[in-house]
Amino acid sequence: MSFPPDQIAELQALVPGVMACREGVVSYFLLPGLQLPAGCTPSKVDALLCPTPRDGYESRLFFSQLVTSTSARNWHVTNTRIVDRQWCAFSWKTNKTGLRLAQMVVEHLCAIK
Repeated sequence: MSFPPDQIAELQALVPGVMACREGVVSYFLLPGLQLPAGCTPSKVDALLCPTPRDGYESRLFFSQLVTSTSARNWHVTNTRIVDRQWCAFSWKTNKTGLRLAQMVVEHLCAIK
């Protein structure tokens, strides 16, 4: 799946160094050194955005390590291997649809504030 250049530019403005990648037919965006909301440990982490439906979610944001924050989340501690790296994610669904790529990232990050 291809995404509009303006949406990719917005994502790059949010996270410099964004790289598009694919595994099979699924498109992902690697977000190196994603700045997490205040109160999160670590404060930065590599993340992987899956902007299309996966695992029963409209979109997923995977993290290279567990993140602790003031909001307890149900983390999938069993890591998922995607594009030759281990990732973990928390169980959370947004009820918003039609989000742009950068908006998806922000929406997922709001869940761990």
